[in-house]
Amino acid sequence: MAAIKVGARFDSHPVHARNQPMALSSMTGFARSHGASGTYVWSWEIKSVNSKGLDLRFRLPSGFDAVEVAARARAAERLSRGNVYANLTVTREGVTPVVKVNEPVLSALLAALKTLSTHVDAEKPRLDGVLGLKGVIEVIEQEDSEEVRAAAEAAIIDTFTQALSGLAEMRRHEGAALGKLLTARLDEVAVLSSRAEALPGRQADAIKKRLAEQVALLLEQSGRFDADRLHQEAILLATKADIREELDRLAAHIAQARKLIAGGGAIGRKLDFLSQELNRETNTLCAKSNDVELTNIGLELKSVVEQFREQVQNLE
Repeated sequence: MAAIKVGARFDSHPVHARNQPMALSSMTGFARSHGASGTYVWSWEIKSVNSKGLDLRFRLPSGFDAVEVAARARAAERLSRGNVYANLTVTREGVTPVVKVNEPVLSALLAALKTLSTHVDAEKPRLDGVLGLKGVIEVIEQEDSEEVRAAAEAAIIDTFTQALSGLAEMRRHEGAALGKLLTARLDEVAVLSSRAEALPGRQADAIKKRLAEQVALLLEQSGRFDADRLHQEAILLATKADIREELDRLAAHIAQARKLIAGGGAIGRKLDFLSQELNRETNTLCAKSNDVELTNIGLELKSVVEQFREQVQNLE
């Protein structure tokens, strides 16, 4: 049986019960593993970066293309998203080379030298000179049996799986850190929303009073305005300026994002959608603002939501 030597061994991810949350994973990571079987010695390097989907790219030495099919299948079982680059290097050790004389090439060269000797006055060629000519001597490696080769390929796939486990573990570690950062950003959004809601100037009565004062000022400057019509327009503007709906939707999106993060798993796309919704509500809040303090809070919200969106891009 082939012996496998693993340079960096990682335990596979434990199976979670249905009522337990799954771990978050980022899309960035790196892992190595190496092994040996028979005369073959190899090493794997795997790295992954952000991507909208799962894109697997393999770089394999000549003659090992059969390994890719099984490796792709195992990677697809463990990963949902990311650009994954897998590089395999293979060498052979302890193999006695076979030296072979290429008889047809040697015969042709000797015939050519004999013909030339009738035209050129020169010393007869020496054996080391003839053997040094290109193509006369071939040094080849001994071929292994099909069983030895098959055992090596199976072991190579096993060590790829171990490297894949290392990559997944690193991605989970990064995902846990991302989860904390995303939760912190959501906390900031919630605090800013509470500040906006508590502002005295954003209350409907305050807005109506401010508009009424502006209407009164216009009436003082000119008597041609219809006071009733102006008051009706002021009430309509006050209604449009109310941000109650935006604050309620922000609260709903925050609650949904927290639920997704707590549940774990491959939630990157869902959180990306929620980040767009958070950004839309924040933009509407800023557009409705007619208060300096509320505008400042809206700008802070936009900054925090953008940070949330950027960090979500790293999540599987």
